[in-house]
Amino acid sequence: MSLVLSAGGYSSCLPAGRGFSIPKSKGSKLCTRAALVEARPPRVNNGSLAVQVYGADRADDLQAEAKALSRAANASVYNPELIARKYGSRPVQVVRRTLEILVGLGSFALKLLLDEKNGTLDRNKRQRAIELRKIFTRLGPTFVKLGQGLSTRPDICPPEYLEELAELQDALPTFPDEEAFSCIEKELGMPLDSIYSSISPSPIAAASLGQVYKAQLKYSGQTVAVKVQRPGIEEAIGLDFYLIRNLGFFINKYVDIITSDVVALVDEFARRVYQELNYVQEGQNARKFKMLYADKEDILVPDIYWNYTSGKVLTMEWVEGVKLSEQAAIERQGLKVLDLVNTGIQCSLRQLLEYGYFHADPHPGNLLATPEGKLAFLDFGMMSETPEEARFAIIGHVVHLVNRDYEAMARDYYALDFLTPDVDVSPIVPALRNFFDDALNYTVSELNFKTLVDGLGAVLYQYPFNVPAYYALILRSLTVLEGLALYADPNFKVLAASYPYFAKRLLTDPNPYLRDALIELLFKDGKFRWNRLENLLVQGSKDRDFSAKDALQPVLKLLLGPDGEELRTLVIKEAVRVTEAVVLGAVNDTYNSVPSFMRTLMFNANGSGPLAMSATELESMIELRDQVFRIWGLLRSSENFDPTILQPILQVLQQPEARSLGGRVVGGITQRLAARLLQQVLRMPTTSTSS
Repeated sequence: MSLVLSAGGYSSCLPAGRGFSIPKSKGSKLCTRAALVEARPPRVNNGSLAVQVYGADRADDLQAEAKALSRAANASVYNPELIARKYGSRPVQVVRRTLEILVGLGSFALKLLLDEKNGTLDRNKRQRAIELRKIFTRLGPTFVKLGQGLSTRPDICPPEYLEELAELQDALPTFPDEEAFSCIEKELGMPLDSIYSSISPSPIAAASLGQVYKAQLKYSGQTVAVKVQRPGIEEAIGLDFYLIRNLGFFINKYVDIITSDVVALVDEFARRVYQELNYVQEGQNARKFKMLYADKEDILVPDIYWNYTSGKVLTMEWVEGVKLSEQAAIERQGLKVLDLVNTGIQCSLRQLLEYGYFHADPHPGNLLATPEGKLAFLDFGMMSETPEEARFAIIGHVVHLVNRDYEAMARDYYALDFLTPDVDVSPIVPALRNFFDDALNYTVSELNFKTLVDGLGAVLYQYPFNVPAYYALILRSLTVLEGLALYADPNFKVLAASYPYFAKRLLTDPNPYLRDALIELLFKDGKFRWNRLENLLVQGSKDRDFSAKDALQPVLKLLLGPDGEELRTLVIKEAVRVTEAVVLGAVNDTYNSVPSFMRTLMFNANGSGPLAMSATELESMIELRDQVFRIWGLLRSSENFDPTILQPILQVLQQPEARSLGGRVVGGITQRLAARLLQQVLRMPTTSTSS
């Protein structure tokens, strides 16, 4: 086996040896930090390396993590006061950077105006897109992140801009390998040749805050990704956030149309970016994310190697895959982009609404499709959390949207922390009604997420709303996923893909807030809406985690609880209706199955049949019965169906209050059927079927 040493234009074939083999020459200082690339991979057993060493001993793993934390003890944190003092005393540097930004973006805006005036706007799109990418790259990490966000929005940017800005995800300019290798040795306190048996001679990807090398650990042979932070990155982003924060103060004071606290939003974003600068924190984020979400077989999260991680160096498991935006490459592997996007949406919903801990930077460079069809999440520097109360309020908000209950929607903004309790929401209700009555001409699932965001934004601007920072990151996360889906299908609707998750949560979650939301969805004006229940079951069954065993348990608990008397009254009424529909439907089916000459003999040539009711009433009963049977069929068709889901009802019937409930149901059914029988005997005109 031979090794190829290559760095800075120097290359030499070396014999295979133990560890790094460095030639003694005047360029040896450079060579000690060069990359050793093996001509062929090491032999493995059954296609896998001996990676069980990592994580085999939990105590060792915790000890390694503790050492990594000590190496990152001096990592910077975002402190706007310190940044203000630092750059407030450097007016020349501030003015120079301000002019640099104004010249870069101003010249681009001027060219667009000239293109529009000369009628060459469309013809010059590609050229202008390239120029914008170069401007963002030149302006540094803050603007690179802005370009990354725009690269996932085909509904905002033309295709030419999307293609060019997509290069900002992992095709940025690199910094010298010599600096990267020096950083690794300094941060980890070990020579390069004692850590890796090989490392790529140049970065395989460059991101806004660092660049990544592919390497092989010497102690285990495991292939890893080594991320090294860009030198001087703190200085660059610190100055940009100082300028942007001052702009936020100006907007808060003079721009009335924006009611949100812009400075708070800037501070939240800056805090997240500074967290990205601490790679030990990123490693801990990855571990937590893996624990919460990698329990699903189609989600992959790489492991972290703490012995080789510090504040500026991160070593993690290598993941083979294709960026989610590369549709052709994904399809060549026999995979479907929309399947992977749906996996991402379901995982994102769990992040946002189940555990509240979510990946706040899911651009295509951080989402990979593996050859096995898994969706791999990378880059855990920017994470955020949804408050618990807000998680349930968001689901309830969807219920209120479906019900067009705009008064309840307006009250949701208290729980979402959009409004303070002293704000009167009654003036907001007409604005919500005007927007959603128009938007809901189609079903909720057909709405585009961006349409909702834009429409709500127009409402928010008119009233004293304060959009919390976590919500802004949620919007960014979901709009990125919708943007990825739009690459594959321009008609994709993220709400349609999300609805099965909402339906499953409503049917199975015992949280009191969601339990009340389910009751609110299923009952209206004292009547049970069977079509809503059927739709929830149809949608909920599309979620792979849906279980009939858990469905409706929240309703049963509320029904049998001390506060469920009002619901019990409604259920008794509905049970009587359903039983009557089943019995009379069976009678009607039996009648229709009898030969016509037998009917004449049995019913004395009475053309109205065996039931004294109108055709419309009979049709309504048959429809109710069939709907109940369909719902039962949906429950039975569930993969985890178990007849014992009805056991709680039987158990409750043994309790005194439950026996009273059962007696009321039986009494109501008996009374109803007796009245029907009397009508039939006397052939009296039917009365209203309401109890």
